[in-house]
Amino acid sequence: MNEFAAQPEPEEEARPRTRIQRRNTGAILDAALEVFSAQGFRGATLDQIAEVAGLSKPNLLYYFASKEAIHVELLSGLMDTWLDPLREMDPEGEPEAEIMAYVRRKLQMARDYPRESRLFANEILQGAPRMRAAIEGELKDLVDEKAEVIRGWQQAGKIAGVHPHHLIFSIWALTQHYADFDMQVRAVLGPEGADPFPEAGKFLDTLFGRLLAP
Repeated sequence: MNEFAAQPEPEEEARPRTRIQRRNTGAILDAALEVFSAQGFRGATLDQIAEVAGLSKPNLLYYFASKEAIHVELLSGLMDTWLDPLREMDPEGEPEAEIMAYVRRKLQMARDYPRESRLFANEILQGAPRMRAAIEGELKDLVDEKAEVIRGWQQAGKIAGVHPHHLIFSIWALTQHYADFDMQVRAVLGPEGADPFPEAGKFLDTLFGRLLAP
């Protein structure tokens, strides 16, 4: 029997992972992020992930029983990363500054985590079969909470009366675009688009600054 194909016994699973196990698990997840973000769940294969990770397929299967198990592991770690910028919006802060800071955090995330953004987008495009509960629960609850904060600022006359949920949706669309459609952005901008983020940041500051002015 191939030693790598065998699943560890329950008592072995309770033991701390060795340095090699931690390294291989990290290599698999990083490779999977690369493959899933480029190919989507349906287009990705275990063979592709193993090749990018520099491991044999039997070795990969020692750590993860299936392609779906790897995908779920990635997605479960993604939700907190996805929600943290919105969690940081402070109800006691200055309204326009808080919203603009959120826009900048989301744009920075698009710059720093393009593969994660595309992984999330691919999952949504497929109907979120592995994330629906989190989207309908944790994500919706947080968006509703922050929408109420924005509504309160509007009622106090501190920012313009735009629909709070659609304001948040527009921030997602206008920042994640730079990750999800990176190739298109850079192709259209040409040589000046080698780094589109500084100009994107200036544009979004102007756009949302005017939109939010009471």
